[in-house]
Amino acid sequence: MTIHLYGIPNCDTVKKACKWLEAQGVDYAFHDYKKEGASPAKLANWIEAMGIDTVLNRRGTTWRKLSDEDKADIDTAKAVRLLEAHPSMIKRPIAEYAGGLLIGFNETEWSGAFQ
Repeated sequence: MTIHLYGIPNCDTVKKACKWLEAQGVDYAFHDYKKEGASPAKLANWIEAMGIDTVLNRRGTTWRKLSDEDKADIDTAKAVRLLEAHPSMIKRPIAEYAGGLLIGFNETEWSGAFQ
């Protein structure tokens, strides 16, 4: 099974996920948001499937640096614009696979999905 893993390579959680996938023998294709950007259509699909609060990372410094206006009244369209402009605010990693979508690395959840 090949999965598509989205994230930022220097993120510790992404590194853990990559090491875990490799240890399990799971093939994956890595998409680096910083170099390759984030597709608005894909962002909208993720938000539709998992919800804004699951996809949007409000705990990071990028979110905290936004203006109050940018942080207010977040709907799907606004979230997609913000995430496209600031891919560091996308929760990491995101794994797309034949059975669905995983956001964030949780070993128990990933074991159930990939084994």
